[in-house]
Formats: sequence, structure tokens, C-alpha cells
Amino acid sequence: MQKPTEVLFETQFEEDVYTGLTDFPKHLSSKYFYDEKGDKLFQDIMNMPEYYLTRKEYDILESHTAEIANLFASANPKFKLIELGAGDGKKTKILLKYLSENGFDFKYQPIDISQHVLNGLEDSLQNELPKVKVEPQQGTYFEALKKIKAENSTKKVILFLGSNIGNLLHEQAIDFLKSIQELMEKEDLLFIGFDMKKNPQTILDAYNDQTGITAAFNKNVLSRINKELDGNFDLDKFIHWEVYDPETGTAKSYLVAKEAQVVSIGKLDVLIDFEQWETVHTEISQKYDDKVVAWLAEKSGLKIESDFGDTEKHYKNFVLRKQ
Repeated sequence: MQKPTEVLFETQFEEDVYTGLTDFPKHLSSKYFYDEKGDKLFQDIMNMPEYYLTRKEYDILESHTAEIANLFASANPKFKLIELGAGDGKKTKILLKYLSENGFDFKYQPIDISQHVLNGLEDSLQNELPKVKVEPQQGTYFEALKKIKAENSTKKVILFLGSNIGNLLHEQAIDFLKSIQELMEKEDLLFIGFDMKKNPQTILDAYNDQTGITAAFNKNVLSRINKELDGNFDLDKFIHWEVYDPETGTAKSYLVAKEAQVVSIGKLDVLIDFEQWETVHTEISQKYDDKVVAWLAEKSGLKIESDFGDTEKHYKNFVLRKQ
């Protein structure tokens, strides 16, 4: 199926949807789960009893706050605390509260692609932690990091929480980490969350809850296509399916067509054919062990300085620095 020459893509979303749904096998990016509805669904997911990731990282930050803060300030007590994909900053506020109440010399620079998100975070910090110096940076991670690096040589502590690294295949993760490493100096630190390998059933339950919240989240990409690109997906004709390979540590999410069907996407002037039981791959959620994290770091020009885990070692935050 070819794109008609007269159709021009106006947005990255349009191009990615066209490319993904005319490819074989079909695929859509998990970054398109998120709009106002998707953001709310993800908040619901983080509150599910099955979704352990957020809870485990909270536990780590609350149990090791002083130790983490002192590590950030080691060697050079003045630093910039830079968060990639800051969101609402809920977990980060645990650290920010301790740092501000204990007189640490730092500036918080949250980075997010959404100015709306940054405005909300800045407003909440002014109300909750008015002593924290906040300097939001709107843009992609690397655009903002390059800008911050060019400003001055103040030590950088870069936060990348929530095991978001898990949305990347290993080779992509190495490229991502290498790009961060190249913007770091010797004294800079990268504090990054990794979801560790564990009982496979625990992982499957976290991405396929019985109440259907994760299914609705996965299907939200189809809702966005309907709403924004004049699509006519019938969401009831697709099922959410999660698989986990304990050998590779790879969890994958799919949408599976329950019947053969043709979907129209008006904005793209295209018809998409689905065979019965055909899949659309939507997300990867990689799980790790210590050896794999050390290998990713080494391949990226980084080394492990320290790590912090929850009591069951289901989740870890690693501290990395340049080799």
C-alpha cells in the first residue's frame, strides 16, 4: 500500500501512524498513548495494586533520601538537578523537599516536551516547596541538555526515573545512554531507574490488570487516531494482549484484531486492512538484571557508581558516571 503522492503529513503523529499501520507486522508507538485521557488512565495505572513500579521507586527514594542527597552533593556540593521527562514531579518532590530543608546548594531544572506539564509542575512547587529554585526547560531531552551544558560548568545530576529506559530495545538504550554520556562531564551523575527481572506472573499482572485499565490505556492510541485523524476504529473489535519472555526480560503489548476488518483513516486518505487475529505491536517494557545494566553502562561509556533497591530487589535506581 503506497501513500498517495498528494497527501502530505502535517504532524509526526500522522506520519508515524501511516508508516506503522502500512508496515508488516503493524506497529504504533507507545508515546501516542498519552493525551488528556491517556494521562488520566496512566495515573489510574500507577494507583493499581498490581502496578508495583511506581510504589517501589517511591519506597527507594523515601528509604534512602539522605544517602542519595549526599551522593548528589559529593565532591562538588553545588549542582543542577536535571530531570528528563519530569511530568508532575511527584516522586522527585521527595528529594526536593529533603534537599531544600537541609540547605543543599542546587537548582532544579525539569525537562519536558509539554509546556503545560512544566507550568503545572512549577506552580505546584511554588505552593509546596517555595524555597526550591526551579528553572523549567521545554523541549526534547537532548536539546535541553545541550542548552544546559552550554550555560556554565556547574555539576549536573541527571534524573531519569520510572524505568522509562525500558521502552527501548537494548541497542536503542545504548544509543540513548551514549547521547546523555556525551553531554556529561567527569563529575556529573546519572540517576536512573531500572525495573528488574522477577516472577513473570508479577510482571504480566502489572500490564494486564483484571479491571481493564491497561487495556483501555493500550487502546487509547486507536481513540486518538479516531479523534485526531478521522479514523473509524471500533475499539471493541480489538483485544489488549501482553506477553513476557523471562529469558530476554522483554514484556510486549499488542492490540489484536478479533475479526477481519477494514479501517478508514480520513485525514490520511487511507484504508487499513486487518486479517482476523492480526497484531499491532504498541509497547515494549524491558526488565533487567545487574549484569545487563552493567553491560548497557559499559557500552555507553558509563560505569556504575552505586545502586539503591527496594527490599525485594524488584526495582533499582542506579547511579552512573562517565568512564
